[in-house]
Amino acid sequence: MNIKYDEKGLVTVVVQDCVTNEVLMVAWANEEAVELMKKTGYTHFWSRSRQKLWRKGEESGHVQKIVSMQIDCDGDTLLARVEQTGAACHTGTPTCFSETVYGDPGSTMAIIPELRRVIRDRRENPVEGSYTCKLFDDETRMCKKVIEEAGEFALAIKDRSEDEMAWELADLIYHSMVAIEKSGLSMEKVYQKLSERAR
Repeated sequence: MNIKYDEKGLVTVVVQDCVTNEVLMVAWANEEAVELMKKTGYTHFWSRSRQKLWRKGEESGHVQKIVSMQIDCDGDTLLARVEQTGAACHTGTPTCFSETVYGDPGSTMAIIPELRRVIRDRRENPVEGSYTCKLFDDETRMCKKVIEEAGEFALAIKDRSEDEMAWELADLIYHSMVAIEKSGLSMEKVYQKLSERAR
């Protein structure tokens, strides 16, 4: 499908984190920027305020390495999944979408990238008394907790208690995320394995 540029020669680009699917930012690209993205593998955009082409992170170093790019069914929006270095937003926040204007993102998958950042921060900046830090310091305990929580989740399924299942699955996800961070496991490899199972 051909990209449909608007009357100003621009197309909307939605940028997502390739690991968490968190929406990082929305920007615009002209045909030259799109070709540069394909050629270099890094995001390039057209600044409507400065009327110039720019590469994301050219000043801050917060570059976006493109893992994949897709086009929507109308051909007028691109979706770029990226490996983000540093903060995506010029304000220094991980995503441009950090202010809530309606509802509660706490009951959505938005917690996953936030929790991932907290766990990573505990590894890089240990806090005395932190349970996460204690798990990082004791790999055997960390691994046992993953096994324990998996078993408790399975038993909660048998009990058919939604509250208990939610509690135990949350524990399993958290402890698995700590183990992933500790081991350095590449989630891209995990997603590749999941892709094989989706056939």
